Amino acid sequence: MNIRNLNSNENYPMELLLLADPSRKIVEEYVKRGECFIAETENQIIGTYVLLSTRPETVELVNIAVAEEMHGRGIGKQLVLHAIQTARGKGFKTIEIGTGNSSIGQLALYQKCGFRIVGVDIEFFIRHYIEKIYENGIQCTDMIRLSQDL
Repeated sequence: MNIRNLNSNENYPMELLLLADPSRKIVEEYVKRGECFIAETENQIIGTYVLLSTRPETVELVNIAVAEEMHGRGIGKQLVLHAIQTARGKGFKTIEIGTGNSSIGQLALYQKCGFRIVGVDIEFFIRHYIEKIYENGIQCTDMIRLSQDL
């Protein structure tokens, strides 16, 4: 597997990005301001993530997605670790990430990769998304904010 920057002449892997964030409008907004990376194997894109500079010396990992047929192979972890390494290499001092209260697997993954929970944005997904989101039989209402010093 190779992880690289998406070239300026390539289309964003929108189908993958929408796996992690169901709002096309929100994805299109942040992907234009951020830096998109793709994971590929045998000329097939199997994962993606987006880094977005948010404040001086701070970057946010705003989207991480892996093709559904590739789940359970450690690709998500490789993407998160690559994002951390990339952010550190670009001179950022802090990397942040947010995920839904219902994203149990993602919460575990991010903590295994060194992130710590630093806050909760109550009713974030109710304020910013029109349709209700459910994962693991739980309504996604709150954004769990995590951070890591680089």
